[in-house]
Amino acid sequence: MKARRTLAGLTGLIVVGLGLTACGADDGASDGAGSTLDVLVQANSIYPEQQRKWFSDVSAKFAADTGVTVRFETFASPNDELTKIQTSVLSGQGPDIYSLGTTFTPTAYATGAFVELTADDWAKVGGRDKFLPATLGISGPEQGREVGVPFASRPFVMAYNKELLAAAGIDKPADSWDGLREQAKRLTTGGRYGLAVAYADSFDPWKFIWAMDVQAGNPLVTGGTLRLDDPTTLAAYRSYLGWLATDRVVDPASVGWKNAQAIAAFAAGKAAFLPMVSGTSKVTLDASAVAGKYAYAIMPTTPPGATALPAQGRPAASILSGDNLVVAKYSRNRDNAFKLIKLLTDPEMQGTYYKTFGELPTNTEAAGALSGDPTLTALVESSSKAVGTPFSGAWSQIQLALVNVVVQSIPTLSAGRIDEAKLRSLLAEAQKSGQAALDKAK
Repeated sequence: MKARRTLAGLTGLIVVGLGLTACGADDGASDGAGSTLDVLVQANSIYPEQQRKWFSDVSAKFAADTGVTVRFETFASPNDELTKIQTSVLSGQGPDIYSLGTTFTPTAYATGAFVELTADDWAKVGGRDKFLPATLGISGPEQGREVGVPFASRPFVMAYNKELLAAAGIDKPADSWDGLREQAKRLTTGGRYGLAVAYADSFDPWKFIWAMDVQAGNPLVTGGTLRLDDPTTLAAYRSYLGWLATDRVVDPASVGWKNAQAIAAFAAGKAAFLPMVSGTSKVTLDASAVAGKYAYAIMPTTPPGATALPAQGRPAASILSGDNLVVAKYSRNRDNAFKLIKLLTDPEMQGTYYKTFGELPTNTEAAGALSGDPTLTALVESSSKAVGTPFSGAWSQIQLALVNVVVQSIPTLSAGRIDEAKLRSLLAEAQKSGQAALDKAK
């Protein structure tokens, strides 16, 4: 994987990045005690109160250690995330540190606006070796050209209600999407639904489509070619949207749900399966009506319409998911930025973050401390079967285009149907816009 940083390869965002190159004069100077370090992170919609306390605790600890105040700001969606990057890069000012979802790291790298980590930089955060090797898989196009320091690992799995499955005579979750649909039909009864799905979530719908495509042998991006017009992509959307529109195995209200609402439905015992969920759900579920009654399993790895993995398919159980910390080149507080990253990725803080939010550590020592927890077995297995998304500066725009197909399908989905003609039109539009982004990134 190699990102292309030539002028011809600049997407709209990357064009903005040229402005930074011109005006982001940076000497790596540190303001030291009395200064403020600005950090941008994703707003946690599941644990907002806990996140505010974590902000306060981190700032207090860092101020005690360095005299530097940490000021957090948040983004609420991938669109907000992209807009914030564009605005900051264009103006040459903004957060010193960004916490980016791993799939946005290629876009950040392609701008050339973030610090490419030297051996000295890695030493400042405690050494590259302190991180689990798998979590470094999307820090940059290759070792030696990395911008992202792994902060949190978030492999996706599926939670299931053991009691409901046992009552239905189902001994384990299916390993194919078609099999899961049939199990969900059996479990949709008595006011309960087979699946809890958050169709209106800003972050996750595309991950279903991507996983099903990769499993079917269509990685979506091959070289400089986007393949959203492949029949496997249409089949993936039909399967995903069909759970509500044709299979009736999800609550009709889920058409407007975010992730927090899907988790709440499962936690209340109103659904048998909760697919595309990470360890972040564990804190909620362990304090809910399903505590002790649920388990995690890896999601199906056989694509829709198949009973076995096609020869060209990959058993993608999850994207290579998590958060990376990147430092803006325009930051004049770079030394303190690396000190804060070291603090956040050291064992103590990683352990606290896991206990608070359920995000798995990227620190080897902190992760090792969890190795005896049987509830995490599926998360570990999913992580081992995770597949990275393409390391392309255009990926963020492709990802948003995939989500937009779902967003634009909501009106007809709300009416309990799939508009086949509209779905094909939306996919054609996504193909066109995504290919244009790829062409600019060449």
